[in-house]
Amino acid sequence: MASIEIEAINKVYPNGYHAVHDLSLTVADGEFMVLVGPSGCGKTTALRMVAGLEEISSGSVRIGDTDVTVLPPKDRDIAMVFQNYALYPHMTVAQNIGFALSLRRLPKAEIDQKVRRAAEILGLTEWLDRKPAQLSGGQRQRVAMGRAIVREPAVFLMDEPLSNLDAKLRVQMRAEVSRIQRRLGVATMYVTHDQTEAMTMGDRVAVVNAGVLQQCDCPQVLYDSPNNLFVAGFMGSPAMNLYEAALGADLTSLRLGSQTVALPAVVSAERPGLRAYVDRKVVVGIRPEDLAVAVNGEADGQVLSVDIELVEALGSELLLHFAIDARRVRASGVDEEQEIGEAAGAGVARAEPRVQVKQSERVRLAVHAEGMYFFDPSTGLAIGS
Repeated sequence: MASIEIEAINKVYPNGYHAVHDLSLTVADGEFMVLVGPSGCGKTTALRMVAGLEEISSGSVRIGDTDVTVLPPKDRDIAMVFQNYALYPHMTVAQNIGFALSLRRLPKAEIDQKVRRAAEILGLTEWLDRKPAQLSGGQRQRVAMGRAIVREPAVFLMDEPLSNLDAKLRVQMRAEVSRIQRRLGVATMYVTHDQTEAMTMGDRVAVVNAGVLQQCDCPQVLYDSPNNLFVAGFMGSPAMNLYEAALGADLTSLRLGSQTVALPAVVSAERPGLRAYVDRKVVVGIRPEDLAVAVNGEADGQVLSVDIELVEALGSELLLHFAIDARRVRASGVDEEQEIGEAAGAGVARAEPRVQVKQSERVRLAVHAEGMYFFDPSTGLAIGS
């Protein structure tokens, strides 16, 4: 078993494109580290640099006690699981899992033992004599993982291994991959563009944008304490609502478009840095779960009047898509699929499933002001102490 230490690695292509900028990360022995970010952000390039499939322009990579920066992939003691299963269709599951061991000319009895152990871990024992065409997508991905497990590598590298599966199977396989990784206790780097996948699987999550590491921490810290606009807008589904706003002179109010929301004293007490933004513009972030339909004059002073544009009934909850006259702020680099809508002032709130709200209706949303986030509009950095 071993750790992965990445020290200030860069990737610059011959055409001058700088794909990865001074990335430094440490993946502890047994840790599950997820690299997440939008398509084209450099996360897969970084993984391939660790694997030796991409040349490192500068910086270094260590696996355990060995500097592997210039070593070929075969000498790095790694196993990779790709988005494409790449199984041999003419081979059985057992033959596919044990193929790398056969190339090393290990004794047949030893190969059989390792294959059966991997199959037990993956729940594939009864499928060992099947061909890939007879398996489901999830079973094929488990075979691909079995191929990696039997090699008993120092570290695992996984590049979006679940992206080809349907939504329901992805949820099941997230739990399976996490269970297997914890049972094996091998340091793992896992790349995905799906922030829900990152939040549910990673011991720690490294958020990457435009080749730059934005923040690396445990999932709940990233969600509760994003250090910039990008992390705030990327982590969470539906995404955080981000608007241009202005703080009142005494830090007891916030102006959002034509509306004013009262701020309790705890907001300024917990964020003394806000004093420097009195009578200045800020970016305010409000999570969908911090907005609720107000009834019978509830939460006077901490409400927003909004126009409901769409109601999504999900069974366990409603998603209320709304519009207000505040200027919406985009978290630069976030995929369109992460955006809540294209209209200025668009937003989303969560509601109980039996709340009576209709499309085109104007409603009052109570704001949990203590849960607001504040960012500098110029730097995008969180405003705190």
